[in-house]
Amino acid sequence: MLARHHDPIVAIATAPGRGAVGIVRVSGKGLAALVQALCGRALKPREATYLPFRDARGQAIDQGLALYFPGPHSYTGEDVLELQAHGGPVVLQLLLARCLEAGAAPDPATGQPCLPGLRVAQPGEFTERAFLNDKIDLAQAEAIADLIDASTEAAARSASRSLTGAFSAEIHALRDALIHLRMLVEATLDFPEEEIDFLRKADARGQLSNLQQTLASVMQRARQGALLREGIKVVIAGQPNAGKSSLLNALAGAELAIVTPIAGTTRDKVQQTIQIEGVPLHIIDTAGLRESDDAVERIGIARAWEAIAGADAVLFLHDLERLGLPEYAAGDADIASALAQKLPGSIPVIDVWNKLDSAPDAAAAQARAGVCLSARTGEGLDRLRRQLLEVAGWQSAPEGLYLARARHVQALQAVGQHLQEAADQLQAQGPALDLLAEELRLAQNALNTITGEFSSDDLLGVIFSSFCIGK
Repeated sequence: MLARHHDPIVAIATAPGRGAVGIVRVSGKGLAALVQALCGRALKPREATYLPFRDARGQAIDQGLALYFPGPHSYTGEDVLELQAHGGPVVLQLLLARCLEAGAAPDPATGQPCLPGLRVAQPGEFTERAFLNDKIDLAQAEAIADLIDASTEAAARSASRSLTGAFSAEIHALRDALIHLRMLVEATLDFPEEEIDFLRKADARGQLSNLQQTLASVMQRARQGALLREGIKVVIAGQPNAGKSSLLNALAGAELAIVTPIAGTTRDKVQQTIQIEGVPLHIIDTAGLRESDDAVERIGIARAWEAIAGADAVLFLHDLERLGLPEYAAGDADIASALAQKLPGSIPVIDVWNKLDSAPDAAAAQARAGVCLSARTGEGLDRLRRQLLEVAGWQSAPEGLYLARARHVQALQAVGQHLQEAADQLQAQGPALDLLAEELRLAQNALNTITGEFSSDDLLGVIFSSFCIGK
């Protein structure tokens, strides 16, 4: 632990603004003197006590509930004091200031400060201490933030499963099997004079194959969990008046973007997050792509191309009413050529043919080339939604899906690469056991980064700094 991890900390643990209840939380070692100073009495562990919270002059700041959780049976593993008051920002700031003041004030019994070094907590520091004190592992700590930030019901349920340890349990099972295989390889290295072929008799190849199969299953669920958490960014692109804003409104089920027959109405990006089967999709409507002499419109078009460059998928919207116009067809061809040049091949472009209600005959020729729909009537929208999920790589949510992050998927990919290298060594004639042992060690290290059993301080800093203060 760093030196700051030993400091007692305090913070407002509820969201900014007014509310029925607000909480000020303190965590540290030896809070008894601070409890006495703040509450005027000792508190029974894990029992809510209704009492006045008083300032240094004895005047009441508020009336509320005080709860004391002696460590290690607390959220952080340290002594924790929670003061639950009315949720006004001024009241909570007064309570926070009173905690800091009482921590620095001398204890009548010893003459020393009640809680030396008490300071305001940094973002995520309470959860960071829970991790450092082995109350939760790193994957569970991240699940707390994901549960708070969940934008869909499916994401919230999956984050809750991760918080209870479902994801961690699978990682630990993989690690235990990997450790057992490493033990066999290390034994063979340590006793080369033995005639018994440890690896052959223990079916090392079979164990490694089982590991790879289990990893593939975990990887598939982790990718689905990462998709639930992150979603995908979908940009609607096309010429002016193709119906991009109407399509955004239809997908969102609300009038978010202004729709007029005037070309160039949309000048800037309009974004809305929707969910399809619990998967968040960040839909972005952009300015129509064309040559323009209007300075403001040119800025909007430049921003449209910036959004397209950062997309996970692009909906290239075509106008069925104008298919036969040479000028319109040339404009679509120019956009298609620009998309092919500017986007990597891994970014899918879905051709969407709009205004099916106005030009039903024209749709027949394009039915195989993309999705035909009417943003005005809603016909064809369900097919587009299904195709978006297919492009995202979503499958029907398996039972017990847990939330995962991009870093978890990357770590599992690294594990898979090392296991494949190990398998190649086992398949070789006269395998190099030292290289085999090293690949298995690297695989275990990559696996351990998920739960935090092997993580750099820089990684921990990045993860916990994304939490809110007080959590």
